[in-house]
Amino acid sequence: MRRLASILLWGGLSALGAAAFGVLATRRGETIGAAWLLIAAVCTYVVAYRFYAKFLAARVFGLDDRRATPAERFNNGRDYVPTNRWVLYGHHFAAIAGAGPLVGPVLAAQFGFLPGTLWLVIGVVLAGAVQDFTILFCSLRRNGKSLGQMAKEEINPAAGVTAMLAVLFIMIILLAVLALIVVNALKASPWGLFTIACTIPIALLMGWWMKAWRPGRVGEASAVGALLLLTALIGGGYVAGHAGLARAFSHSGPALTGMMVAYGFVASVLPVWMLLCPRDYLSTFLKISTILALAVAILVVLPPLRMPALTPFATLGEGPVFAGKLFPFAFITIACGAISGFHALVASGTTPKMIAREADARFIGYGGMLMESFVGVMAMVAACTLDPGVYFAMNTTPVALAQASAVLHQAGFVVTPDIMQQLAGQMGEQTLVARAGGAPSLAVGMAQIFASVTAALGGKTLTALWYHFAIMFEALFILTTIDTGTRVGRFMLQEIVGHVWPKFGETSWYPSVVAASAVIVAGWGYFLYQGVVDPLGGINSLWPLFGIANQLLAAVALCIGTTILLKMGKARYAWVTLAPLAWLVAITMTAGWQKVFSADPRLGFLAHAASLAGSAALNAGRLIFNDRLNTLVALLFMTVVALLIVVSIREWWLVLSKRKPAVTKEAPFIERAYATGD
Repeated sequence: MRRLASILLWGGLSALGAAAFGVLATRRGETIGAAWLLIAAVCTYVVAYRFYAKFLAARVFGLDDRRATPAERFNNGRDYVPTNRWVLYGHHFAAIAGAGPLVGPVLAAQFGFLPGTLWLVIGVVLAGAVQDFTILFCSLRRNGKSLGQMAKEEINPAAGVTAMLAVLFIMIILLAVLALIVVNALKASPWGLFTIACTIPIALLMGWWMKAWRPGRVGEASAVGALLLLTALIGGGYVAGHAGLARAFSHSGPALTGMMVAYGFVASVLPVWMLLCPRDYLSTFLKISTILALAVAILVVLPPLRMPALTPFATLGEGPVFAGKLFPFAFITIACGAISGFHALVASGTTPKMIAREADARFIGYGGMLMESFVGVMAMVAACTLDPGVYFAMNTTPVALAQASAVLHQAGFVVTPDIMQQLAGQMGEQTLVARAGGAPSLAVGMAQIFASVTAALGGKTLTALWYHFAIMFEALFILTTIDTGTRVGRFMLQEIVGHVWPKFGETSWYPSVVAASAVIVAGWGYFLYQGVVDPLGGINSLWPLFGIANQLLAAVALCIGTTILLKMGKARYAWVTLAPLAWLVAITMTAGWQKVFSADPRLGFLAHAASLAGSAALNAGRLIFNDRLNTLVALLFMTVVALLIVVSIREWWLVLSKRKPAVTKEAPFIERAYATGD
């Protein structure tokens, strides 16, 4: 009877998910409810976790709860600490969930709601969650070693050094783009800047509360932090309405760039308990509760998807938000949420040092990535419930909007300046035109959904309050990644330099902490400034670099994972990592090649620079410089990762042909000492 009930349950969920996908894929020319996206995604996640993740855990990795984890064997109360699976899930999710699943789907919505949704759902099941789970397992079996160290030991020393350098360079680009999104969201927004600025002293207060004044009183600190966050959000409305205070919190892009760099540096050098941990805790609380509330609101309000399944820009390749056709650019625009190389750094960082049981790796590694994909689907829904004319006006520069006006008019995606001004007034902003980066668009979509709920319950719409709540929500998402990423980058730089100067590699030596932090923030701060002063808005050039860099980092991780599987004698299961690796290499190298060498000036960096040669335009020099810089960075990343792939393939051939013994650096089996029911 139990088996029959199980078959009916999982069969029913599978059928419901298939039906939802059928509705999304087949309906044309009629309104589709956003709830269908939600149903399709959730059913797929549940079935994939139950069956595919279980297959990976049992057959491919052979997770064994009898084996002592690094957290048990090296328990030191600091880095190696056996942690409750739910608590660790929250920590892991806070570390991996940055701006990507929020912003990527919003930008990719210019192709329509269907391509991005399919990539988010299918990509996470077969690629993103597989990568996270694989790297977490590999690091777990190797005493929590980093991605670069595993490459060095499992492939060869040259590959390890190459991987370390590639990861460091890629991370600098990732951090710059994430910071650019915050800057674009907070420009000329006194309400948003005041609220975000308040989160720093709130986090410091919570850190002091839990560390020094009331140790262990997490509930008290949480309540105080949540109350102060709400107060700051409401206070931002007062600041925006006060002429003097509004001027004090209204800053240009370059000024906000300086603030971001200063924050990243301070967050990297301060003790982790003082700012980073309490901000992560605040961020996790806000992230998960907001996403769940948004899902409930969608089911209550049942908003229609106003963006069509496919727009003309999917095939034209002349999108005003960013240039390029659906293939390959939809698959690098949506990186986080489908697959993200940045996650491999977390999965081989703090998380494997805290897992109490091997079986928990499935829940944390695979399950944590499914949650991030769910965040991406919610972002897609919020963007696609906007009027398409509003969406394109917000995410496009006036010049690009004018160039695409014929296609937009033909598709019916038209909006007037009066409508945009009225919308800005509803959101408590001065303007919403050309707010590139995706964050403001997502905030408007979320605000309209939440406002519909409050109105339906008999209250006021509170649209402006919801908009700035969404801005705070997004900025907290991103700042968590920036401060964590800066600290991880500092560790990596210390590790690399430590091979030459051992003293510099000591993470507790304060001079190296300050010096390494300064180098890292200077690196991403430079690219951030280039994006801020870019006349095209920065995001058009830097986001493709972000996607290319992130997906190349994922390719590095999958190369390492495949190598380890082959050396474990799991060649028959190597397809679980080889398939997503092949797909990533195809889309990323294609996208990189097109961004560099395409003859279309709207797409290719070199072609765009050539089109400006001899121009007397005021910003021509700046644009040419940015194009050449982007060319250099893209070619560098592609070359480094291509070399690593070649080295990995050679290693696979040697192992499979038995020309080299299949020896792994896996830690020896030690039986657990903890009780079975702990």
